[in-house]
Amino acid sequence: MKSTYIRLSLLIIIVHLTALSKSKSIIRNLPGFHGDLPFSFETGYVEVGDDNEIQFFYYFVESQRDPSHDPLLLYLTGGPGTPALYPFMYQIGPLTINVERSSPNNITLELNPNSLTKAANVLFLDLPTGVGFSYATTSEASRSSDSILALHTYKFLKKWLSEHVKFRNNPLYISGISYMGILVPVVTLEAYKDEQGNQPHLNIKGCLIISPLTDKFSDFNSRLEFAHRLALISDDIYKSTKESCNGNYVDRDLNNILCSSNLQRMDECTSGINPSNILEPLCEDLDTDPTCSIDKVYLEVWANDKEVQKALHVREGTVNTWQQNNAMLHYDLKKNDTIYYSYDIFSSVVYHKQLVDRNCQVLIINGDHDMNFPYVGTMEWISSLNLPIESPWAPWFVRNQVAGYRTIYTKNGYSLMHATVKGAGHSVALYKPEEAFVIVDSWLASHTYSSDY
Repeated sequence: MKSTYIRLSLLIIIVHLTALSKSKSIIRNLPGFHGDLPFSFETGYVEVGDDNEIQFFYYFVESQRDPSHDPLLLYLTGGPGTPALYPFMYQIGPLTINVERSSPNNITLELNPNSLTKAANVLFLDLPTGVGFSYATTSEASRSSDSILALHTYKFLKKWLSEHVKFRNNPLYISGISYMGILVPVVTLEAYKDEQGNQPHLNIKGCLIISPLTDKFSDFNSRLEFAHRLALISDDIYKSTKESCNGNYVDRDLNNILCSSNLQRMDECTSGINPSNILEPLCEDLDTDPTCSIDKVYLEVWANDKEVQKALHVREGTVNTWQQNNAMLHYDLKKNDTIYYSYDIFSSVVYHKQLVDRNCQVLIINGDHDMNFPYVGTMEWISSLNLPIESPWAPWFVRNQVAGYRTIYTKNGYSLMHATVKGAGHSVALYKPEEAFVIVDSWLASHTYSSDY
């Protein structure tokens, strides 16, 4: 095993040294898409680490509206362990797989009419190493953690902007989904501290987080409250559990027999529910739930195609197999650190509290049928910020229909909007693509166009 890793490391180093001059490439065509791409698309690598031993792979799509003035969004994918190609193809990116016209041997791509790139320049990033097409040249560099990854993400952004001068003055927002609720506030705060740092300075304006994991206790603990509100458990189960467990449903006291019994009743009521969206069936039914449909298999086939990797300018020999999810990195409730990743930031609420003192604009979005990290947990940590309410809970609309509800909090130059999306699950843009685009686009416009360029 050791000799195999040494040979692989030598191969990676050789490929790395011969490819450094080609760190970024303009992509005009992709297998599966007919004709030239109707948007400006770039892929590339950025080196970070003490000896540049980490090679982060990125996808960058210029705004299809006004790239010189539209905001720049750095988008971080959840897990950790989910590659950037997933949101690129299934959530907010410009392309998607046409399942009806595709087969494993002939995968067809089409344009996404609700791509966030219609309103912003979006920078997708494979992180940490071992995810997507990002890689490390040493075994030590392949190990990461929440805190290390936040620092590396900040350094990536600094280096990327030093090579993309024309986007330095665009309003910058750090964004992400799910587990990145832990990292986004950390990276955002680093960006605000950047004023005394090395050039280029970051024109940071705020952050955007979708379905965030923010606190590794309260977000999981809020599932009981959510289950009761959504009628997944009865009043008597809810009341008895709340009383017997003293409000703690995560750290189970095995000596508290009544609490354990009540939590078991809750598990019996919810174990057959899809936590990503309680309205959808479990993933055994591949034809119904988009989060576990056959097109995910198509994505893996497409991404591992040598012609696709050549078109994306992936360095040959650096990644053996593109995976939809790196299970060695992915976080679960109370999961212990792995040899590759340490989950060393328990809560990002403290970073949110520091951002309150900045001229920072924040958007938090929850699907109101997401039981992974329920909206009630998000509302709890937002409440802990003790912010004055500028605009109380009220509906927002798409096509004259209620699309969800939102509350706006402000304090001096700080602003936070919390929005729910009606009927959406964890991957909001997957379930409600138009609504997801409208809420982000309108929020960006309300802040961006009042900024100085």
